[in-house]
Amino acid sequence: MVWVANIMVGVVALIHIYIVYLEMFAWSKPKGLRVFGMTQEVADASKTLAANQGLYNGFLAAGLIWGLVHPNVNFGHQIEIFFLSTVIVAALYGGLTVKKSILFMQGLPALIALILVVSI
Repeated sequence: MVWVANIMVGVVALIHIYIVYLEMFAWSKPKGLRVFGMTQEVADASKTLAANQGLYNGFLAAGLIWGLVHPNVNFGHQIEIFFLSTVIVAALYGGLTVKKSILFMQGLPALIALILVVSI
């Protein structure tokens, strides 16, 4: 069960690393325009804001990775619980205010990982 929880926490971290890439480096490129459904003009105007968002997503990924590699397993789980909870809150807010798919793309994996970590 521990390894399943660790894999799910890792998946959530990888999702956020991918979001970092999209928001910081691909925002105004064809990939970013397609993923976020924006025009070039909107992307260019919001590029700095998106990079800032990407940085915060990077912090979420870093926290999850920190929890996975922390030498004290119990404290590592506490770190994972905190960061998975923040991902869920961010997904709820994003899903309600930006795009419903955020609930499923970010929130659902984080919720599954949180349930698994708490049940260890």
